[in-house]
Amino acid sequence: MKILAVTACPSGVAHTYMAAEALQKACEEAGIECKVETQGSIGVENVITSDDLKGATAVVLTTDMPIKNEERFEGLPKVRLQAGAVIKSAHAIVKKIQSQLG
Repeated sequence: MKILAVTACPSGVAHTYMAAEALQKACEEAGIECKVETQGSIGVENVITSDDLKGATAVVLTTDMPIKNEERFEGLPKVRLQAGAVIKSAHAIVKKIQSQLG
């Protein structure tokens, strides 16, 4: 299983990176491959490439801001949540993806 994610928030700082970290930690603890792209005030970091898309199970997208280049995730199941919800519930999100798509 491989989960991809893109996190972004209005200020592009704290919540963007906190959501990314929470998802990465939850995936690591569950033994799931994960890559998180951040779209913050300093630009796009850790860009998800076409190679990253291969074999992806689902993508988590934060809804606080429009996600740039979202069309590249066409065909993948999407989980859309606010960054704050991802920060608070990353483990539950990962478990739900596992149970529904694993």
